[in-house]
Amino acid sequence: MIDLHPSGARHAVIWLHGLGDSGAGLAPLVDALALPESLPVRHLLPDAPERPVTINMGYRMRAWYDIESFDDIERRAIVPHVRESAARIEALIDQLIGEGFAPERIVLAGFSQGGVIASFTALRLPVALAGLLCLSTYLAQPDTLLGELTEAARATPLCYMHGIYDDVVPLSLGWEAKGRLEQAGLTPEWHEYPMRHEICMPQLGDLRTWLLARLSA
Repeated sequence: MIDLHPSGARHAVIWLHGLGDSGAGLAPLVDALALPESLPVRHLLPDAPERPVTINMGYRMRAWYDIESFDDIERRAIVPHVRESAARIEALIDQLIGEGFAPERIVLAGFSQGGVIASFTALRLPVALAGLLCLSTYLAQPDTLLGELTEAARATPLCYMHGIYDDVVPLSLGWEAKGRLEQAGLTPEWHEYPMRHEICMPQLGDLRTWLLARLSA
C-alpha cells in the first residue's frame, strides 16, 4: 500500500484501484489533483489481493473480487469476495480513526472495481464519512442496499462520475446505481464526460472542486 502522509494532515482519502491495477496506478491522479499545500491530506492507496479472474480466463491479477460474467449482474461481482474486500477497507478506516482521523474527515474513493468496493463499504458503515467518490462504476448487490444501508451512511455526501462512451462499465450501469441510490432516499451528485473507461482532463477540475469542498468542511 502506498501511504502519502504529509506533516500535519488531519484529512485522509482512501483510493481504491480498478481490476488488474494497483495502488501505484492511481498515484498519478493524486499528483494531478494538485491539492493545496495549505490543506495537507493523507492519501492511502491499498492494493487488491491477487486472485484468478474468470472473465480473463482465470488469469491471476489484482482484483477486489472475481467477475464471472459481464452480462449477469449477480455474477459480475462475486459476493463473498466483495464482502471480504469491504471488511478490509472498513478495517483500514477503523485504523485511521484510531490514529486520530475523524470519520467526517475521511473520503473513500474508487475507480471501477474499486468504486464498487468503496460504495459497498461506505453505505454500510456505522459512521458518516466526509464523502464517497465513485468513478466509472456500479453497485454490487443493489437489491440488498435498502436493507443494509445504515442511518449514519445517509449523511455521507455522494459523488458519481461516468464516461458516456464507457465500453467496460456501460453508462447504463452508472445510471442504474444512481437510480438505486435515489430510491433509497440518497441524493448522489452526478457527472458525465465524453470519455471511455478512464479519467479525463475535464473531470480533474470537478474532482478537485468536490474533494476540496469535502475536505475543507
